[in-house]
Amino acid sequence: MPDATAGSAETAEAPYPSLGKSWYVVAVLMVIYVLSFIDRQILGLLVGPIRSDLGISDTQMSLLMGFSFALFYTFFGIPLGRLADTKSRRGIIAVGLVVWSAMTAACGLAQRFWQFLLLRMGVGVGEAALSPSAYSLITDSFPKRYLATAISVYSMGIYIGSGLAYILGGLVVGWASGQGDLTLPLIGTTRPWQVVFFIVGLPGILLALLLLTFKEPVRRGMALSKTGSVVAVPMPKVIKYLRENWKTFLCHNVGFALLSFSSYGSSAWIPTFLQRHYGATQREAGLTYGTIVVFAGTLGIVCGGRIADWLTAKGYKDAKMRTGLIAALVWLPAGLLYPLMPSMNWSLALMVPTVFTASMPFGCAPAAIQEMMPNAMRGQASALYLFVVNLIGLGIGPTAVAMTTDFVFKDDGAIGYSLLVVAALAHLASALLLWGGLKPFRKSLKYRDEWLAAES
Repeated sequence: MPDATAGSAETAEAPYPSLGKSWYVVAVLMVIYVLSFIDRQILGLLVGPIRSDLGISDTQMSLLMGFSFALFYTFFGIPLGRLADTKSRRGIIAVGLVVWSAMTAACGLAQRFWQFLLLRMGVGVGEAALSPSAYSLITDSFPKRYLATAISVYSMGIYIGSGLAYILGGLVVGWASGQGDLTLPLIGTTRPWQVVFFIVGLPGILLALLLLTFKEPVRRGMALSKTGSVVAVPMPKVIKYLRENWKTFLCHNVGFALLSFSSYGSSAWIPTFLQRHYGATQREAGLTYGTIVVFAGTLGIVCGGRIADWLTAKGYKDAKMRTGLIAALVWLPAGLLYPLMPSMNWSLALMVPTVFTASMPFGCAPAAIQEMMPNAMRGQASALYLFVVNLIGLGIGPTAVAMTTDFVFKDDGAIGYSLLVVAALAHLASALLLWGGLKPFRKSLKYRDEWLAAES
């Protein structure tokens, strides 16, 4: 039952920034997040030419798309999340942005599989700096009643960036393929797919200047030293807090990670599915699927945030977890049918609600972490969430689809069945975990209040 006291008046140590300034911060961070997902997802459209030039399999390609990036993204996210709790969050993001942009551009120089693998690891290290600091900045900029919506707007970058990766990639590959190999100054003869990495990677280095256009908001609920610097919570105390709330973290992190597993696994291979199953060109697959991701994904993630904030206003303390459960279930009809359609137009039509519902949870999930954690631990808890979600989702999702195709069906043309089986199992398991996590989440909110009272 909803708690009648939820959504009551909020207290704050200092006034929040004006909504205009706060939404500007969200807009800047969202633009950077867009770029990170363009750099992260661009490989999904370039499977054919990269496989051909490097002489690799679907499974090896999936390691470039997912595991190599996710492994370093997740492991470096933990220390960078701890830094976000005490150091300049703008500075952390700026350094990460320069690193991942440079590494993405350098992917265009790779001549061997192992070189590509190392560079994708570097992209993962750089991108690990973004979200823990971004979540912390947004949480300190908005009252709780706006939090799920604000983080959902930031998280629109996932779908705008992924969609643009396919759209821009399709356009650039279509143009560059018509030109044949290109000769670039200092680099020499360059394949069309290599040019894509230069185009999407290099602008990010300049984009870091946007972070100078706003000030960091006041940190709330943080202990300060005599010099005014933030005092970090000792690691044993952080570990104790996480251990006391292990049921919530298990159900939340793994439940949402399985939705990410489905989402990343599908998005990595749908352009290839359209090409293999329906005979679409690279350009056609990129433009059509990219357009669906941009619009349906963006609307879905904002809708998910609005639903969570609406449920919060209605008194549901577990609103953000509950929204994830709803999304996991309503995905099933369209998500099960789109790979089975006899024509590409019918498949694309069903991809619209599939992408919409798949995107709904990914503003609510990090907002739930911000809500249940004291501010002094939010960066670390966000990093732990990103660790689990990306290791399972991005690290294993694309490979699970590829290995199902390679080793279960043993037929490149059966990729549609791989998409169906992997995603359906993930959504059903996720729904069970999120349902089981509703009660532990409410207990964790009570534990947070008791911890804050004891520390004050």
